[in-house]
Amino acid sequence: MTLTGILHALSDPIRRQIVMRLMETKCLNCNKSCKALSPSTLSFHFRVLREAGLVYSEKNGTSVDSSLRRKDVEVRFPGLLRAIMKHHESLEDKPAAKQKKK
Repeated sequence: MTLTGILHALSDPIRRQIVMRLMETKCLNCNKSCKALSPSTLSFHFRVLREAGLVYSEKNGTSVDSSLRRKDVEVRFPGLLRAIMKHHESLEDKPAAKQKKK
């Protein structure tokens, strides 16, 4: 688990949204709750999150249950997830046309 890996994984809005959902629930079964994305797209995004050390996935029959490794991340990088997710929420609250380009 590295800072660079976490920042890369959370640079994508889909992966940030997945992490937001995992922060709200202890476990996420994407076969049942992530219908908007194709299975291959979901698999790719969860692989990136797993490789960054953000998510733990466990096979449960034909589905996969994923959970956020929040405590592990918090021990290694205190406040990082909270700061990134707060920023993500602020971006969602603003209309795209009004967001400042840097």
